[in-house]
Amino acid sequence: MNSYNLSDDQLAGQRLMVGFDGYDLTPDLKFYIETLKVGGIILFSRNITSPRQLKKLCSSVQSCAESCGQPPLFISIDQEGGVVARLKEPFTRFPGNPMMQGIEDAVKFGEITSSELNQTGINMNMAPVMDVAPKGYKSIMADRMFGYDPEWVSKLGGAVIDSLQKGGVMAVAKHFPGIGRTTLDSHLDLPVSDLTLRDLENFDISPFKTAVEKNVIGIMLSHIRYAKIDKVWPASLSSVIARDMLRNDLGFQGLVITDDLDMGAIQNYDIELSIDRIFEADIDIALICHPGPKINRAFEVFKRKIQEKDRFGPKYMASINRIMEIKKRCLSTRRDDGSGKNISIH
Repeated sequence: MNSYNLSDDQLAGQRLMVGFDGYDLTPDLKFYIETLKVGGIILFSRNITSPRQLKKLCSSVQSCAESCGQPPLFISIDQEGGVVARLKEPFTRFPGNPMMQGIEDAVKFGEITSSELNQTGINMNMAPVMDVAPKGYKSIMADRMFGYDPEWVSKLGGAVIDSLQKGGVMAVAKHFPGIGRTTLDSHLDLPVSDLTLRDLENFDISPFKTAVEKNVIGIMLSHIRYAKIDKVWPASLSSVIARDMLRNDLGFQGLVITDDLDMGAIQNYDIELSIDRIFEADIDIALICHPGPKINRAFEVFKRKIQEKDRFGPKYMASINRIMEIKKRCLSTRRDDGSGKNISIH
């Protein structure tokens, strides 16, 4: 038994964040929490009809976890503002990162968004986007980036991180080490970049350094293969990028999260192989955004790693320690300071 008194099933499930279909505590969702012991869920528009329904869903999810002896769950959502905002009216609608004029806008976004997420029970926002591209570059992220200057992106993204986390919502910066200079959509294809490590260090990585300095809770990896850095694996499965660059070089000790393992970019990699790579790369959480057998298989691979204690015990527990310490710090007491617009959840 480990210092957290978690079973092998719980140790495996804590490494998973999953999506589901439906608006309430469905049988599938109960199975993920009660049997697979997942550590977190991610919400999409397909799970939301109203503020009241959303608050009831989040409450029932946490109650289910508590009733079966689970640690509190990460409940996450992509609420960037602009084109990627899962919460619609009456939640506050923001024009998006490219429209921000300065720190005041970034702080306002973080304060209002954290207040509204707190009111519903959502405790993690998969934001801000810290990607950057040179001006004039036809980036796939053009309508989601703060701008074309790394210093500007760092400034605004850092302000969003500060204001979200001061408001009691965990921020997740994305998509390391930067997908601004990408034209293919990784939801559909696996983009391959010919950028060198020096290229990334001189431009793309700067905003992520700021995120680390701001003590961002999580950083999400991209589904891009940087062929001159890792010839074989995309960033989301790469030891060179996740462990060597992000953990060792940048000194990041928070949660490292994959992008969605259901995306087209990653479909050529069997889920068992993907989980092996996640484990080797010191990645903490595998994100799987759609229900299906892939979630069950990922759980089984994580559990197998735990049971090979002599080989993998200390390495596995390093991720568990990060996850559980963040849950202890951020989820043991929830705060709602009432800042921002009241969306009247009853």
